Amino acid sequence: MPFALDQIDTELAILDREQLRRSIRSVDTPCGTEIQIGGKALLAFCSNDYLGLANHPELIAALSEGATRFGTGSGASHLISGHHIIHDELEAKLASTQSGAIPNVRALFFSTGYLANISAITALSLIGKDKTSIYSAALNHASLIDGIRLARGQGSVNLHVFDHHHLAALEDILRDDSAPHKLIVTDGVFSMDGDLAPVQELLRLANQYDALLMIDDAHGFGVLGKHGYGLLEDQTICSDRIIYIGTLGKAAGLNGAFVCAHEKIIAWFIQKARPYIYSTASSPALAFALLRSISLIEGNLGQELRARLQRNIKLWKDGVTFTHWNRLESNTAIQPIVVGSNETALQLARALDQLGYWIPAIRPPTVPKGMARLRITLSAAHSDEQIQGLCKVLSDLEQNLPRS
Repeated sequence: MPFALDQIDTELAILDREQLRRSIRSVDTPCGTEIQIGGKALLAFCSNDYLGLANHPELIAALSEGATRFGTGSGASHLISGHHIIHDELEAKLASTQSGAIPNVRALFFSTGYLANISAITALSLIGKDKTSIYSAALNHASLIDGIRLARGQGSVNLHVFDHHHLAALEDILRDDSAPHKLIVTDGVFSMDGDLAPVQELLRLANQYDALLMIDDAHGFGVLGKHGYGLLEDQTICSDRIIYIGTLGKAAGLNGAFVCAHEKIIAWFIQKARPYIYSTASSPALAFALLRSISLIEGNLGQELRARLQRNIKLWKDGVTFTHWNRLESNTAIQPIVVGSNETALQLARALDQLGYWIPAIRPPTVPKGMARLRITLSAAHSDEQIQGLCKVLSDLEQNLPRS
């Protein structure tokens, strides 16, 4: 047996022993609150389909119409021949969602949020000949962390990690940093805790110490703000220092992501963002359907769904209290319950599965060691009865499951 295969066996066994091995479960049905896995009916409280649009009939029809009008594939990268006129329309619409927040804004469409984040960070780190100082929130998403790792591989980055709950230490480092190019990077809504980044204060620091501020609003776009335009609209933020990342595979119900920034920054990305330059463009049919999704998000239906989601969040928070587990304080659709050990988290997830609920255990390295949890995500599509039922089941399990 080759050494690599033998070593993989050894290391997989270690993951099994530490209860950290991941597995894939295949869903039989469309995305929704009621799904089937292997023919078994489950109530899903783990999807990022916050507005319940992933199986919306208007988006199904739009995707079909888009394929009829534009075909199924783009055929090449954006800079070769894969950029279609419908991509232009989508990018113009995406830019308009942030026009009140970013002066001279332009948007760039990506296949995934992961690619958007990696592209933005690596390209931004190449501005100028001096090293860039990157300030990264400690609980940032893996795609931001990996983007910074790639940028550091280019030999152009000094990295500082900060706690977004305690910004005095961040300011101390910024005050002493003589680097001409500084970049602050943060999640908008932290994906495992559900709390919001202090963007007003981060922007103040960016202004004071001449830094750019990059915000990954994957879990805010579609959900936050009067029109669903995300965290910048919600917090009434406006600055040409901001690079805004929005994801279209969560509340928007489809796939893809986008970067909005000052038009000069977007022009730079087109020249220097390697994942954008060398990736095949997303299907024009998808771009067509995304235009319809954004129309739903910013219209009356979107406002109704956001109100329903907020009501569901309140129903959940009012309906459950724990004695031993720690429900993290969050006003977003992400509602984590920290149970501690990997063993307890897996035991709880298995018990819920047997009772008809799908909520996977979240363990290190996704969250810190000793902070294993259930990451409950709520949708506008959840009914009162479904949420109340989950509250009761979890309360009963906390009292009856043995604690490790």
